Amino acid sequence: MARLVPVPAPSRFRVPPGLRRLLGPAWLLAFWIIGSRIGLISEKMLAPPAEVWAAFQDLVSSGELQHHLWVSLQRVGTGLTIGITVGVTLALLAGLFRIGEDLIDGPMQILRSLPVLALVPLMIFWLGIGEEPKIALVSLGVTFPVYINTFAAIRGVDAGLVEAARTFGLRQPGVVRHVVLPGALPGFFTGLRFAFAVSWLVLVVAEQVNATSGIGYLMMTARDFQRTDIMLVGLLVYGSLGFLSDTIVRLLERSALQWRRSFTPA
Repeated sequence: MARLVPVPAPSRFRVPPGLRRLLGPAWLLAFWIIGSRIGLISEKMLAPPAEVWAAFQDLVSSGELQHHLWVSLQRVGTGLTIGITVGVTLALLAGLFRIGEDLIDGPMQILRSLPVLALVPLMIFWLGIGEEPKIALVSLGVTFPVYINTFAAIRGVDAGLVEAARTFGLRQPGVVRHVVLPGALPGFFTGLRFAFAVSWLVLVVAEQVNATSGIGYLMMTARDFQRTDIMLVGLLVYGSLGFLSDTIVRLLERSALQWRRSFTPA
């Protein structure tokens, strides 16, 4: 009798995740190039890619772009550090303690409804026209997504897991450390991704108010001279930084949440 030998299924070619992440920006760039060449996109409205690339090279060769980029990175780094620290601290106090929720969550829900960018005049009045109002705006914009998502994740931890941990003899600090905090990590990383995106959005406006350096200041100066190519360089830098920061957070999330089984698309 013939013996049946299983035939292995043909292996499918898999594109590395890093390359798949570049597919979206690649088709946008292709549309921009083709639209500029066939006249679909007016040069007066949007500079063609060749002019933007030339402006980018000029800014890099003169060192101007590096200078403004370094200033912007310092502002975002400081604002993110402050905002994440405050957001996580408030979320822990409100999520772990009932009195903390009573005292913190209400004011936070009120404050997060205020448009951050509308606070620019007040920030200048309170903190002057130096670096402080710019960093404060970034910090304020970052605090709320971190707080909201972390707080919701803490309160969303499965009560059954908490009871099981107590049944096995864990006291409250052990339950928080081994059950609640690991269970809240996915929500924290979601808030962190929103925080990075918000930080760049707020910085765009903050650097156009009484600033003498930064990518936003570079774009504002280019606007005065109607240099859409330099303005697009600034936008592309902001977009690239946002894409890079989101990728870094995703990698950190994947490393920190190796224990969690999640859906994998086909």
